[in-house]
Amino acid sequence: MKIQQSAENYLETIYMLTNTKGSCRSVDIAKELGFSKPSVSVAMKNLRENGYIDVMGDGNIVLLEPGKKIATILYERHTILTKCLVAIGVPETIASEDACKIEHIISEETFEAIKKSLENHKGIIGE
Repeated sequence: MKIQQSAENYLETIYMLTNTKGSCRSVDIAKELGFSKPSVSVAMKNLRENGYIDVMGDGNIVLLEPGKKIATILYERHTILTKCLVAIGVPETIASEDACKIEHIISEETFEAIKKSLENHKGIIGE
């Protein structure tokens, strides 16, 4: 299912925060993305209603399978594209920002070709 880029960013952020902090709450997302708490609350409501997340009684946000699938795909794209851009000399901060933009619009075929090419250059993507 195709979802909006903003929703994809939220899912990826939930995924990253959960992996680094062990849990994720709306306040964590607001802080990470620099958004207002009400904006994040609206987005979480939409993601919950569409079956991408669940919000536990203690406020922790959990990715459901459809949300986790999207988030892991985006995270892989972001990570590999960032490493690729850094490898060609782009400063890491800029590489990460650009990868965040590219990860949403790049076709699966192009991304897989880039990934395959980088796998042949040991050390770039760490595999």
